Amino acid sequence: MTRSAINLPTREGRTEAYRLRDPQPWNGGRDRKFARIALAAAHVVADPFADVDPWLRPAIDWDATLAYRRHLWGLGLGVAEAMDTAQRGAGLDWPNALELIRRSVAAAREVPGAVVFCGVNTDQLDPAAPVTLDDVIHAYEEQTAAVESAGGRVVLMSSRALARAARSPEDYASVYGRILAQVREPVIIHWLGEMFDPALAGYWGSADHLAAMDACVAIVAANAAKVDGIKLSLLDKDMEVRLRRQLPQGVRTYTGDDFNFAELIAGDAHGFSDALLGIFDPIAEAASAALDAHGRGELARYWAILEPTVPLSRHLFKAPTRFYKTGVVFLAWLNGHQSHFVMVGGQQSARSLLHLVEAFKLADAAGLIRDPDLAVHRLRALMRTHGVDG
Repeated sequence: MTRSAINLPTREGRTEAYRLRDPQPWNGGRDRKFARIALAAAHVVADPFADVDPWLRPAIDWDATLAYRRHLWGLGLGVAEAMDTAQRGAGLDWPNALELIRRSVAAAREVPGAVVFCGVNTDQLDPAAPVTLDDVIHAYEEQTAAVESAGGRVVLMSSRALARAARSPEDYASVYGRILAQVREPVIIHWLGEMFDPALAGYWGSADHLAAMDACVAIVAANAAKVDGIKLSLLDKDMEVRLRRQLPQGVRTYTGDDFNFAELIAGDAHGFSDALLGIFDPIAEAASAALDAHGRGELARYWAILEPTVPLSRHLFKAPTRFYKTGVVFLAWLNGHQSHFVMVGGQQSARSLLHLVEAFKLADAAGLIRDPDLAVHRLRALMRTHGVDG
């Protein structure tokens, strides 16, 4: 078999030949056995034909977006909907997020065993207007009611508005206590760090993550019956291990650490993390195969599959971390899950060509390029728009 080859640009301004590896078959169609809950935060597919100003108004290809959710469910993964990976707060506004949630929940009903959790935030509030704690509570209540009316489970996302309005850990306890008292089913609380969103610096009432963790754990302990788990996105494995050892019994830790997810999911003698990860979107096939191997006790295979994906994840989520979605959508395009590399908010421009080329190479090294010929054809087209002859 002749492997696909392409000339790729280098940092020195030249090109060099690169030959792809053969596609990885993963684990075929056998029944999957997971010992961990695994949710993929899924991206949205933009509508490239919509006549809108892309920086100001999102336009979504609903069919392609839902097709990718069905792909994830078919691999045994759950979907975390309308989260950061779907460009929530970075191109996806609340009206479109709610439409996405309604459509995704409805689609999940058609797939046996499909799981979907849905992001609840306060992003209907004007980011330029003064905001009070009552404003935040009412915004959370409005979105929670909308998600529950659609039949969705709630991920209670970190709120930029709350970060602006709160003056102490007690303010956070008051807001979260009010919302958690009202939810129908236990929720996942998402602690999204400032590396993902600078507007969330000082969340839980302290810039010190250890002090913030104490405040967060206290809120969970006071409302444990209403908390399924916490998704921690600080890119700090030691902080995550510390958190999961402090949580009340029965409250899960969902790793959001896209740098150290493989070892945090594997766990140690004291416990493990379940997963709610943005990186599970572009590495879905590998994640499914690795989790299946882990669930069957095939730990060497688990590491052999998942460990090669970690360098890719670290690259996609490198600072400025908030731009990781560009690499996620880029790989979905290369792998034929969508027909174009256009994003809501024009975010396809948020990473350089060299960054994307490195993502392609790391994805190939991890066995994640499903159709090398298609990927090469599409990458050449992208390089031509940058003045590079591939």
